[in-house]
Amino acid sequence: MIVAERPPGDAAVVRAAPETPGCASHARRWVLLATILGSSVAFMMASIINVALPAIQETYGATVAQMQWVASAYTVLLAALTLAGGALGDRFGRRRVFQAGAAGLALASIAGSVAPDARWLIAARAAQGLAGALLVPNSLALLSGAFPRAERGAAIGTWSAATALVGAVSPMLGGWFVDAGSWRLAFATVMPPALLTVAVAARRVPDPPVMRRAPPVDWLGAALATVGLFGVVGGIIAIGLRLTSVVALGAGAVALTAFVRHERRTASPMVPPALFASRAFCGVNLLTLLLYLGVTGAFFVLPFNLVQVQGYSSTATGAAFLPFALLVGVLSRRVGALGDRIGTRPLLVGGPVITALGLASFAVPGIGGPYWTTFLGPMIVTGFGMSLTLAPLTTSVLAAVGPVEAGVASGVNNTIARVGTLLAVAIIGVVALALYGGALERRLAAATVPADVARVLVSARRSLADTTIPEWVAPIERASLAALVRDAFLDGFRGSVLLCAALVFVGAAIAAATIGPIDPNAAEREGTMPTCDHLDAMKNPEPQSRGCEECLRIGDTWVHLRLCLTCGYVGCCDSSKNKHATKHFWSMQHPIVRSLESGEDWRWCYVDEIAV
Repeated sequence: MIVAERPPGDAAVVRAAPETPGCASHARRWVLLATILGSSVAFMMASIINVALPAIQETYGATVAQMQWVASAYTVLLAALTLAGGALGDRFGRRRVFQAGAAGLALASIAGSVAPDARWLIAARAAQGLAGALLVPNSLALLSGAFPRAERGAAIGTWSAATALVGAVSPMLGGWFVDAGSWRLAFATVMPPALLTVAVAARRVPDPPVMRRAPPVDWLGAALATVGLFGVVGGIIAIGLRLTSVVALGAGAVALTAFVRHERRTASPMVPPALFASRAFCGVNLLTLLLYLGVTGAFFVLPFNLVQVQGYSSTATGAAFLPFALLVGVLSRRVGALGDRIGTRPLLVGGPVITALGLASFAVPGIGGPYWTTFLGPMIVTGFGMSLTLAPLTTSVLAAVGPVEAGVASGVNNTIARVGTLLAVAIIGVVALALYGGALERRLAAATVPADVARVLVSARRSLADTTIPEWVAPIERASLAALVRDAFLDGFRGSVLLCAALVFVGAAIAAATIGPIDPNAAEREGTMPTCDHLDAMKNPEPQSRGCEECLRIGDTWVHLRLCLTCGYVGCCDSSKNKHATKHFWSMQHPIVRSLESGEDWRWCYVDEIAV
């Protein structure tokens, strides 16, 4: 992800998850810490790449296409497999899959930091994406499973604030590592927090029970989505190589068509087609796609402008994104109240329009001038527009579907955001290269540059403004040619950001045409309690003991206590090492237990796996 903000539906995924008794109160802070660390690690790696791309290109002498793959390989796997990664956690254990994702991210980051060439780095980035697809959804699942709905608001607030802070600091921190040492060091810094995540999860996070009623993992759907996205992105990136591009695009189109047909027929689809029967849901997701495509596309080419043309250091480039990240992180959490007063539709139209104006204003600065009078204004306007958009976007997704589909709808919206990010790097990278190449040829012709020099510069255009002037060019001409290359890149940059602004503006128009007034009772519907068919098994007996019967017998300890509402057996909770309450269910098949902790009155049905 080359955008300084996570997908809009992360908090909604947590909020819309089914009611749960949560884990033991002492363990909740450890779950919160582990999920903050896990989400931050994934977000850190996605943000650091922003400012590292120019340095990576210089190290390898890489082409624009290779840089596009360095940026995209992570997001392809993350976008295609996040939903499957969540289903994998439901089937085989959320903590286990979460730990595997964190460990995989650490190993892949180390592999990337020692990559001998661009191809090796692209493979490491793909491995990071696969690990992220395991870590991110199960991080959200652990968070929602640890807190009952009444307590999730505070937990989401803490988690959001912490990850927003990471998002604000990561580009600048990554830039500092690039300047102080190398972009390789920036990659390697992901390993310590990733390993700390694994350690905290292993020692302190309770292992939630595997959901027996969870649907099977849609392996075929995941495979088709991955092949389809790789094909489409590869075809766009290789657009200059006609046969390769046609074959890749054709394979991607076939795979995505097969994915849609498969999702319509399978009993457990990764993306339920019924969701798209809602006009509002389709409109919100089209807006999400174009919004993330536009903002990410502009932020993909901006670091090349700042480093290669404006002469910024990597640290200064990272700091340039700070106003955007701070505005989105601080204001978007306060926009919800504004949406309650004026409705979300004005914000979903006005916010993208302001964002589009901010992106268009990036085309105004020329070469030179302080940051405060050139790029700060566009960054502030863009950040303000995004902050007005993200919270209403989440509200609209939840309101467009029923309460049962709220969780998966939020997950789909997150995936759409990542697909927008992915397409941005492919499409805007190709557009920027084409515009730069055309501008370079025109300026070389107008300046009557010798033909042999012009051929060298045009053939090197795939390095963008990092083009090296041939050594045999006279020193007096080198400065003018370098200025010509920078001016040509600026022409391409301006055209690219204006296209990004146009895409976001189209998203605003789609929102205006498809999104109506939001149902004010959506929040209440979200809290609807599912029904249980085993309530007649409750006898409300008195507890048979003052502690866990088995733990008292063997002289062991427990964390919290659960009361069987059929026979009165008292057993220890799943946060305790012995888990006697659950073992009692398996031996006696008594379905419902109640918490025996002070201040807690929830009940849990083991059969239906719901709070009752």
